[in-house]
Amino acid sequence: MLSVVWGFAFFTAIKLSEDRVLTRQLEHAVEGYPIMPANIVVYENVDNLPESLKLWAQARPKVGVYEFESAELHVAVIQPVNSSHNVFVVFDVEGIEAESSEDWLWLLGITIVVGTLGTLGFGLGVIVMRRAVAPVTQLAKTVSKINPEQLTDEDHKRIEAKNFGDDEVGVLARTLEQTLERVGAFVERERYFTAAASHELRTPITVITGAIELLELIELSDEDKKILDRLRRANLDMKTTIEMFLCLARETDEGLYNELFFVMPLVNKAVEQQRHLLNRKSIELDIEKLANPKIYGHPPAFFITVNNLIRNAFEHTLLEQAKISILVKENELLITNQLTIKNNESNMFIEPALAQGYGLGLGIVQRLCERNEWSFSLNLEDGSMVAQLSW
Repeated sequence: MLSVVWGFAFFTAIKLSEDRVLTRQLEHAVEGYPIMPANIVVYENVDNLPESLKLWAQARPKVGVYEFESAELHVAVIQPVNSSHNVFVVFDVEGIEAESSEDWLWLLGITIVVGTLGTLGFGLGVIVMRRAVAPVTQLAKTVSKINPEQLTDEDHKRIEAKNFGDDEVGVLARTLEQTLERVGAFVERERYFTAAASHELRTPITVITGAIELLELIELSDEDKKILDRLRRANLDMKTTIEMFLCLARETDEGLYNELFFVMPLVNKAVEQQRHLLNRKSIELDIEKLANPKIYGHPPAFFITVNNLIRNAFEHTLLEQAKISILVKENELLITNQLTIKNNESNMFIEPALAQGYGLGLGIVQRLCERNEWSFSLNLEDGSMVAQLSW
């Protein structure tokens, strides 16, 4: 585009220069009046002017220089000293100015030159651009092939900064190299911590579980049985919590994400595990199964998610005569807590304690859903809190 602009500017400069030279020549001839060159004629009377200029001259033009392209004439209107009428100095430029055909030839030549230069410039620009961007493209492709979870010596060799020179790309490669080293070290620390925590945390839980099973074999009083029951539930809660946090800490869980499992058994297991929370509460529990869905995924993560939702529903029900509904559909699970009950002819509504009842548990549910590509929402509808889990 710059070449095209320069080309037209050059052509315009030629035309302006040509007209300027002729105008300056006419002005110079006027200064020598009444002595004129052979191609310049002085007309003191309008009637003596060429036919192409008479009508124009009769309109009494002002003093100045005029150009008539069709007649190829340049006319200077002057008013001599001690004279009351104008004098017309006519400069016949026929054969001096370039013909229109020559102008077109000039324009064609300039167009060809500009087009050639523009094409060469564009091609050169593309080559330079590709050479400049090639190292960045190579670096991007190299980085895209690297798995941060499984860094090898070959990956470190491919990303070494010395392979990209000392320019800006080399600085970027050096930064990426250092970042990958930090990421690799972090992943290694995470794996070590997860493995160690899994063993160290599960061992005491296993010991406590064994002790509880031994105590169950002993004849105990009713009061001792209640204490033992509380211990069993606390141990189960601790085991579930450990499994939950270990599940969140791992990036992958031994390929279990593609396991096919039924939803309903896990829902029933979670209900039975949390049913003790409904003791001493006049709560109506309604479990309805419209379908028996079977999905691919990670069963422990799904159970932890459902268990958290059911625990929230059971533990934070604020009404003594409310209703909890669990509805299983083909692609979703709905858990509804009734927050409004009818008392004679009026409704009583209790504001749910969202901050207390839906804090850490729902944060974990949200993270598990994101990891497993499920969808979770919590909405207040018609006096009821509805937790929706879709897959």
